[in-house]
Amino acid sequence: MGDSNPTSRLSVHQALGGGPVADVLLWRKWCGGVVILASATTLWYLFERAGYNFLSFVANVLLLLVVILFFWAKSASLLNRPLPPLPNLEISEKTIGKVADELQVRINFALSIAHDIAIGRNLKLFLKVAVGLWLLSFIGSFFNFLTLVYIGVILGLSVPVVYEKYQHQIDEKLLVTHKIIQTQYRKIDETVLRKLPLPSNKEKKMQ
Repeated sequence: MGDSNPTSRLSVHQALGGGPVADVLLWRKWCGGVVILASATTLWYLFERAGYNFLSFVANVLLLLVVILFFWAKSASLLNRPLPPLPNLEISEKTIGKVADELQVRINFALSIAHDIAIGRNLKLFLKVAVGLWLLSFIGSFFNFLTLVYIGVILGLSVPVVYEKYQHQIDEKLLVTHKIIQTQYRKIDETVLRKLPLPSNKEKKMQ
């Protein structure tokens, strides 16, 4: 009953957190999407096509910012005008705590996977991780890191919008693909994985 009711399913906006980030990714705040896309495209062009050095770029931008703020403050004091509207540049303990908690969850998840592979000798998990890393390495061999980041930005600003518009059609295709993958995996599991020698329970207890 719950799956058949469309109101019981999370919308794409809710799945993305339902906040301003979701609004930007779904182009509900198109100004933010335009700024991110333009900034990413500019940075990619500067570093990939124009051959600009990243460290020099950051230093020049900071230098320009410091010069503007310095002369703005000087002119404000001479002309009795308001000082630059700088925000309070401090990171709260609450923000640090949230970041630390999120990092702890991610690191513990990665360590649990490593433990299952190295200690538990989970062959299926090992194959999944190995295939995933191989695919990542294969894709990375065609692009450098900055280009991959830029592609990630483009996908982040396009995939959620397309999925929200054609959610039902995409879900049907993904369901068919998932069934095909599951069928092929069962065949590999029955013909190959189950025939591989695995450590017995006694060996695990000895460790």
